[in-house]
Amino acid sequence: MFRTALRNVLAHKARLLMTVLAVTLGVAFVSGTLVFTDTLKKSLSGQSAKDYAGVAVSVTSYGQGRDENGEKEGEPGLSQATLDKVKALPGVATVSGRVTGFAGVGDENGKLIGAGWANKGANFTPVKDGKDPRYTFVQGAGPAKADEVALDKATADTGTYKVGDKVRVATNGPVKEYSLAGVFTTEDGAVQAGGSLVLFETKVAQELYLKPGYFMEMSVAAKDGTSADTLLADIKPLVDSKHTTAQTGAALAAKQAKDIEKGLSQMSTMLLIFAAISLFVGIFLIYNTFTMLVTQRTKELALLRAVGANRGQVMRSVLAEALVVGALSAAVGLLSGIGLAVAMRSVIGSIGAKLPGGDLVIAPGTIIAALVIGILVTTIAAVLPAWRTGRIAPVAAMGSAHLPATAKSLVVRNVIGSIISVLGIGLVLLGVSTGGNSGRMTIGAGAFFMLIGMIVLLPLLSKPVIGAVRPLLQKVFGIPGKLASQNAVRNPRRTAVTAASLAIGLTLVTTLSVLGITVGKVVDRMSTEKLKADYKVSMANDMGYLDTSVAETLAKTPGIKAVSPQTAGYFMVGDSFRSASGVTPAAIGQLLNIETVSGSVDSLGKGEVLVAEKTAKSQELAVGSTIKVKYEDGQEGTLKVGAVYKDMEGLLSPYVLDDKILSQHSEESAVSEVYVNVEGGSSKAGQQKVVDALGKNPAINVATRQDMRNEMGGQINLMLNIMYGLLGMALIISVLGVVNTLAMSVFERTQEIGMLRAIGLDRGRVKNMIRLEAVAISLFGAVLGVAIGVFLAWAVGSTIAKSMPNYELILPWDRIGIFLLLAAVVGVLAAMWPARSAARLNMLTAIKTE
Repeated sequence: MFRTALRNVLAHKARLLMTVLAVTLGVAFVSGTLVFTDTLKKSLSGQSAKDYAGVAVSVTSYGQGRDENGEKEGEPGLSQATLDKVKALPGVATVSGRVTGFAGVGDENGKLIGAGWANKGANFTPVKDGKDPRYTFVQGAGPAKADEVALDKATADTGTYKVGDKVRVATNGPVKEYSLAGVFTTEDGAVQAGGSLVLFETKVAQELYLKPGYFMEMSVAAKDGTSADTLLADIKPLVDSKHTTAQTGAALAAKQAKDIEKGLSQMSTMLLIFAAISLFVGIFLIYNTFTMLVTQRTKELALLRAVGANRGQVMRSVLAEALVVGALSAAVGLLSGIGLAVAMRSVIGSIGAKLPGGDLVIAPGTIIAALVIGILVTTIAAVLPAWRTGRIAPVAAMGSAHLPATAKSLVVRNVIGSIISVLGIGLVLLGVSTGGNSGRMTIGAGAFFMLIGMIVLLPLLSKPVIGAVRPLLQKVFGIPGKLASQNAVRNPRRTAVTAASLAIGLTLVTTLSVLGITVGKVVDRMSTEKLKADYKVSMANDMGYLDTSVAETLAKTPGIKAVSPQTAGYFMVGDSFRSASGVTPAAIGQLLNIETVSGSVDSLGKGEVLVAEKTAKSQELAVGSTIKVKYEDGQEGTLKVGAVYKDMEGLLSPYVLDDKILSQHSEESAVSEVYVNVEGGSSKAGQQKVVDALGKNPAINVATRQDMRNEMGGQINLMLNIMYGLLGMALIISVLGVVNTLAMSVFERTQEIGMLRAIGLDRGRVKNMIRLEAVAISLFGAVLGVAIGVFLAWAVGSTIAKSMPNYELILPWDRIGIFLLLAAVVGVLAAMWPARSAARLNMLTAIKTE
């Protein structure tokens, strides 16, 4: 029986090739994801171990903390005195302190070199022979003076800088020029991520990033014969244990390896989910393929039964075919996955990130997973066709009769499908009423049951849905249209299985599209309706704070008519911390559209506070209410509510007050952005005026209103494009499913097609009939997928509407139309081979076919 199964596999190469391709795509994504993440994890973990190879103990300071009254306590970092005490310990060989922060290097045109978020500055700390072991200099040496810096080789090459050149470097203040003392190579994470690294003399770095005489980290090397654990025990009493962490270099490397694994697990999970979707869709294709193969070999299987094979043997022979196909698919998928992992590394390298070198990691678990998934998915999909094969009686099979679906089986199927669908819809509605993260989890569970219920009910739905368009097909395309609609529902189970794959794919695509576009419109409204400023000035790395001199400089620049910083701060109300935004009262009304529910924005100028509507309701505040607060410096005060405004999450904190009030109670100003209006409105000349006023600082970004819209909406569009690409695999498999169904339909109707040809239906009309059948099936699945996708998007959107002001569900009719058009194109493309085969049938031979 196994030899028979193997012969049957080889006898139907074209049919089984589609099955192999469907399983291969899913397995390739699974194995490729595992190989890529295992390789990345090993290389990054190896890099961490290498970074801490010479470090016996590492001490990290978290800066000054705050006591229960909100007052600062402890030192701002590790003092030089602490480093000297550690250095004096008998087992210590060397001690080096480190401070880091943002530093941007400009090219000859003043533009920032490298990815803004990965541009870093640090201090050069020679520990032995005037060298810092973390860097290898290829030109010059490390900075020894306050006006010197050193650059990583990639940044120096990009800016065409050589030793002795003047380099424009900016942190969070005005840009400064330094002399280039040296160029080095490094495997620092910032450089590997496509950023830059600037090394300053230690005192300069301390002034820039912390405080003179203090460090953020301390690395300790041990003398020969001294263990890291012994040294750690000696160091711990010398550091402030409340605001620092001391651990061995080995422990720190291990911790970073775990953090890397945790970070990669999220990406891996997302990719594996899409692989699972592809495999799930592939099950329908495999099921149809084996159903078709079994149907084509009905007489052959009946003959086996007649010569002594029992039902179990026939069933096992079909499953053996599935086993062979699954094993082949798994092997091809594994090899394709390895190629995919290599491609993913290349793509990451092409966008500027530099991954640590190393061989691909093909773990035994990856090989086992690929084989198990390929074989298991194929075998599971073939079980039902194999079981049905065993139930066909030999005599009935000899006569080409098949066991029809009984009315009882269809009733049972419809009842089960209805129950599952109602359960799914109920869970979705429950999630809507619950809201929040828990509500979205419930909606996810409901969506799963809805899809399962839809798959079960599709045979019931196919007749009325496709029947509704039959008059249109007949009117437009004549006899071929009528025959196509009848053929599409002739075998409702097979039509349902084919449509299901398209429905699942388009459900996901539609849900993501509606949500993405709706959220994008909310963000767009925020940037157009709430923002009145011509420009937003911020740090290029989108993480640091601007120096207070930025707003002051712009306010004094001719041609600039309104400037307001937005300072991030807080105060305490009772035992709770409340975030606040500091703005310029006289200008903020010209830069942001603050809609008040009661009171006036002008009250800011009187030292009063604006409170967001939601916060005012929850805290029972109104215009005229007073709030007793404790500021960052520990001083207490009373604020009067001057206005209640409509929430502007993402732009303003729940409390808004005069920037001068926040600044006088803060040691360091935290200006996240500065809003600017220029005379004559937004223009290239106006933007250049702002850039020039700030000294063409490469670390500072001047964004127009359109830039702000693109920045906020670009991330959403990028996410959608990635999702479309990943879900494209499921749609490719859907195409193969339609091909299979049509090929099966042509095979079963060989005699009928011959009769149609004999009575005058020419080859062109036969092709049209097959094409229209494919389009009808494809659009049937697409319409269901779009409908369910819109429903799920509404449900998920309801859970986030409260957290997003002005949220309103938007149906992107243009994209929905494109989805339906693509579904029709899928049908046309899938019908090319079956239609050609049907048109080329010899009518006399076809008529004689049993």
